[in-house]
Amino acid sequence: MTLKIKQGDTVQMLSGKDRGKQGRVLEARPRDNKVIVENLNLMKRHQKPRPMRDASRMGGTQMAPGGIIDRPSAVSASNVMLVCPTCKLPTRVGYRFKEAKGGERIKVRVCKREGCGQEIDR
Repeated sequence: MTLKIKQGDTVQMLSGKDRGKQGRVLEARPRDNKVIVENLNLMKRHQKPRPMRDASRMGGTQMAPGGIIDRPSAVSASNVMLVCPTCKLPTRVGYRFKEAKGGERIKVRVCKREGCGQEIDR
C-alpha cells in the first residue's frame, strides 16, 4: 500500500489527545499504514541507564540517562493530514504527472485545496 505522507512532511493531527497540533514526520511505515510525528502522541517509557554505542572514543564510556522518558509513538496515517507548504493549511493529497528532462514523466504530489493546487514535492 502506498502512503501519501513521507518522512520530513509537516502534518496536522485530526483526532486524539493532540488534535489540531502540527509536527514533522520522523518516520513513515507504509506497510503498517502508520507514521511517527515529532513531539506528538507521546508515550512514557521507563528506561534503565545504559552505555551508549560508539561513545568510547573519548576516554570512559558515556551513559544514556535513565528514568521516565517521553517518546513519540506511531499513529495511524488516517489520523493525520498533510499541511501544504504553500498555503499552510491541512490538505488532501493529489497526484499530477510532470515532464522531466529526457521526456520521462515524474509523479508529483499536489495540494487539492481550492485556489492552491501547488506542488508539495519540490
